[in-house]
Amino acid sequence: MARIMVVDDSPTDVANLRNMLSKAGHTVLEAGGAEEAIERIRAEMPDCVVMDVVMPGVNGFQATRTLSKDPATANIPIVVVSAKSQETDRVWALRQGAREYLVKPVKEADLLSRINTVLNG
Repeated sequence: MARIMVVDDSPTDVANLRNMLSKAGHTVLEAGGAEEAIERIRAEMPDCVVMDVVMPGVNGFQATRTLSKDPATANIPIVVVSAKSQETDRVWALRQGAREYLVKPVKEADLLSRINTVLNG
């Protein structure tokens, strides 16, 4: 299966996402913030990134934009998973380079479906 980097500053959310993804057979890498994630994504080149938005320092929108504009990481699909539920947040995430946007609390079936979509398309 895929190697997926989960980027979230909430240990609870990371644990929930890790459980969903690993149960589906994916290898889960973790980063507790966007700065750490950008460095690790460039070094480890995961197949996909699951990105939170609200984090201290660099937020998920900024990290998504940075990764999407970097030729080395531009082809790694990013799925934003955020508590921000406004349509403007979804549109903004997609404009920054995210391929999908899900609102927390995310349903396991929705997460796995979106991950499969970005990995296969």
